Amino acid sequence: MARNSSALPARLEIANSLEELVSLVKDEAKDLVSQRIAQFKNFPRHDVSNLFSELSFCVLTANWSAQGGMRAQELIGEGFLTMPPEDLEDALRSVGHRFAYQRARFILENRQRAHLLPLIVNGNLPSPEARSMLVKNFKGIGWKEASHFLRNVGLLDVAILDKHILRLMHHYKLIEDMPKGWTRARYEAHEQLLIPIVQKLHMDLGEMDLYLWYAVKNTVDK
Repeated sequence: MARNSSALPARLEIANSLEELVSLVKDEAKDLVSQRIAQFKNFPRHDVSNLFSELSFCVLTANWSAQGGMRAQELIGEGFLTMPPEDLEDALRSVGHRFAYQRARFILENRQRAHLLPLIVNGNLPSPEARSMLVKNFKGIGWKEASHFLRNVGLLDVAILDKHILRLMHHYKLIEDMPKGWTRARYEAHEQLLIPIVQKLHMDLGEMDLYLWYAVKNTVDK
């Protein structure tokens, strides 16, 4: 069963499906979700520095937290692209990152391909192809992290299959087991299980993710 919010067990008792869970929290969360969606849609997708900062945020949040990633992003800003290696690592340590050395190395290596980001997100690629290019070209970016990045820069037709969403899918018997690792085919197969639900709800995968995150956490992080 999914966990983390004190309100979640009661919500799971009421809602008999993911669709019902979204409907249950929709009125309560819709203003927060709308604000986040507007933020994503207004992201400056032609600006390399902003794109690289958001990519680095997604590198940092893996096995850490969105709140921690936002603290790092607020502190470092454009420095993800320009900060000397030692200063970058020190900055990550100062915000409490568990893997400061490793993630700093990933970010430093990713700088070499930062110029690809506007091409990937503005090149009329289908989102699955854009996601695949991110995974192939950037360190610390797997299928979930690539989806997170695309959603945050305004491409909402991808699912962020983190442990919280997967636990909900397992709770509602959409999946039998928690996946141990991802391939492209496995990720897309799990993502496809959510398509009929968002079609019934008349929303994008990225929007539904925010409502499910609210159901779990009582907040709407990016």
